[in-house]
Amino acid sequence: MNADAAMPQEAPWLVQLRRALAGSGESPRPVVDLQLLEQVGKLLALRPIAEMRPSAVLVPVILREDGPHLLLTRRSEGLRNHSGQISFPGGARDAGDESYAATALREAQEEVGLPPESVEIIGYLADYPVLSGYRITPVVGVVGSAFAPALAPGEVAEMFDLPLARVLADDAFECKLLKRDGVELPFYELNFGVYRIWGATAGILWELRRLMLAGPAA
Repeated sequence: MNADAAMPQEAPWLVQLRRALAGSGESPRPVVDLQLLEQVGKLLALRPIAEMRPSAVLVPVILREDGPHLLLTRRSEGLRNHSGQISFPGGARDAGDESYAATALREAQEEVGLPPESVEIIGYLADYPVLSGYRITPVVGVVGSAFAPALAPGEVAEMFDLPLARVLADDAFECKLLKRDGVELPFYELNFGVYRIWGATAGILWELRRLMLAGPAA
């Protein structure tokens, strides 16, 4: 018997995800589309991308009974930046973090109690600059087993699942404009139940969708 034939086959969505992120890595770090970067730069007094504070988020995918889901959080209302918004677990890269993946895994453990050893890093999406001055590196990982959530008090109000199928649906996203100080900033929005997902989080989901539907770059 062929040894490969004896190995269990991966689910089609996971094969698709691996192919979409093939070749991505810690360096070099691409940046999301130039139109968004240019407009964010205007609102930040044309601050160069290199001067933005490096940060990372974990984009966790976990298999449920009805298929793969993305784990998202709603930030507490008392936070200084992005209070009440939907986000992925993540934060600023510390001096002791050896990689963006290490930052994302550390933050996910601190915010929702996700054990780092239960996550397989699959790849990376393009960096996303935000108006708070951070440059976000999205790290995509598959959660291999169920875990008991432990939400950080005062930081995370709740955690919920977003079906991957919803992200990949044709009608999932709307493109809108945020007008601030005379600058029009394009952004994506995705609505799921009571949750309005927009800004960087929706942009990251859009990029994930684009890559999964298009496959790896030639």
